Amino acid sequence: MRKIVLFGFIMLFFVQCDSLKKHNKHLNDLIAEEKLKSDVDFTYRKLQELHPNLYWYISKEALDYKFDSLKATLTKPITKFEFYKKISSVVAAVRQGHLVVYPPTKLMTKKETKALIKRGTGPFSQFDFDLFNGKLYITKNKSYDKTIQPGTEVVAVNGTKPNDLITEYNHYYSSDGYNTTYKTNFSGKRFSTFFSNENGIQDSLKFDFKYNDSLKTITIKRKAEDTIGEHLKKIQKKLALKDKTKSKEIRKKKRVNGYYSVEKNYNRNLHFLEKDSSVAVMKIRSFKIGDYKTFYKKSFSKIAAYQSKTLIIDLRNNGGGRVTEIADLYSYLADSTFVFLDKSEVVSKSSLFKGAYFNGGSFGFKALKTIFSPIIYTYLLLTVHKNQNGKNYYATQTTPHKVNKKAFKGKIYVLINGRSFSASSIISSNLKGSKRAYFVGEETGGAFNGTVAGFMPRVKLPNTDIQIRIGLMYIAAPFKTTLEGRGIFPDMEIIPTIEDRIKENDPEMNWILDDIKIREKDISEILKNKMSL
Repeated sequence: MRKIVLFGFIMLFFVQCDSLKKHNKHLNDLIAEEKLKSDVDFTYRKLQELHPNLYWYISKEALDYKFDSLKATLTKPITKFEFYKKISSVVAAVRQGHLVVYPPTKLMTKKETKALIKRGTGPFSQFDFDLFNGKLYITKNKSYDKTIQPGTEVVAVNGTKPNDLITEYNHYYSSDGYNTTYKTNFSGKRFSTFFSNENGIQDSLKFDFKYNDSLKTITIKRKAEDTIGEHLKKIQKKLALKDKTKSKEIRKKKRVNGYYSVEKNYNRNLHFLEKDSSVAVMKIRSFKIGDYKTFYKKSFSKIAAYQSKTLIIDLRNNGGGRVTEIADLYSYLADSTFVFLDKSEVVSKSSLFKGAYFNGGSFGFKALKTIFSPIIYTYLLLTVHKNQNGKNYYATQTTPHKVNKKAFKGKIYVLINGRSFSASSIISSNLKGSKRAYFVGEETGGAFNGTVAGFMPRVKLPNTDIQIRIGLMYIAAPFKTTLEGRGIFPDMEIIPTIEDRIKENDPEMNWILDDIKIREKDISEILKNKMSL
């Protein structure tokens, strides 16, 4: 039996390698116009079959026209990449942030990927970028050239002006609805991806920089790893392993909090600002990795033990994650029994079954899913119901939740920005709608009235092999706003400047700390006046 399984894995490996080679070999082939038109029809058909709220921000007539107009432009054979640009701009018109068209790019084997990593850090990865007022700036320099100052404007890269490329690619993806802060916050970070889509991965890049009205051109090469530094790290690691207790604690923290090895930071963290622990700060980078139940249980037990009066939850740059996690977190923040989500609209029972269950995975994995398909389909038959309005709904997090015994009762501030998206916007909708928190920062990238996400399979177009990720569930908090297509607005809007980014100032957090002091002073004065009476 073991030999059969091993043979199966070997065969699967060779099939995948062959598929990868075939993909790269035909990457720049010209695709006939009839095949391109067929993929356009296939795309629209799949969107109608799987997307539960396709015409939320665009009418059927308008979207029909866009797809028909696209087909009319396909009058000659073009490459897959050229077709990607055409189809993605039409799909982006649906205005759903989770609906993504992936560009066809060269794929690498594990061996090639390891070899690339071994060659060192790429030119783009040696800097942190941010976009301000249509200009791309370096906010952190991690390159070997220390003459490049934070705050330096990137005028061009290999002759390409950043804002020209960013403006073009802004047509190829969308936020939720009519929000603009999502792209403003993301596009600077994504510039390197946009550039690599166009030019491939480069070992060296020629940057045209501008600093204090002074222009200079510098070529940044792939930075080889510091072998001496790496050797020292290995020695330090061996020394750390000797302290087994400490090593065990670190491993446990990484497992519970979640740990990003590349960025070398924790996904979730809790710390206290004042000596008396009166102000607790909970930073959550995403709702994805780590043992969230243990983290929140321990964190709120500690907050209760320290008798903290104020809780600051930092959801800036949090792109979302698990619905189960945000429902669990909200149970520590709510002030009464709550229903976390409305029933989630889906196109049909089969849209979840075909779209989420059977889509994706290797041949072996699909074969395994086929075995269990009767159980899954039975489950969907029992959980997906047609409502009186004729629409189908999937119930998740819709039953009344009790407030956790360790729930925080004090003042809550929530930090948000344009990269607060998906699940972080859903929990923000609940906190804003229930008036449980005070929001500081800028409008979220995710919409107040919900999003289409949940199960998000990648659908491959038959002729171009381009993949499109499609959300299958309309997920929304019970609270709604009349302003459609916009995010959660802050109670106090504060937008950092380029100078704040360079100096690592945090004006949003600083405002909250000042507000806490003012509140405490006001409370103290009221108590003092009462005592004098």
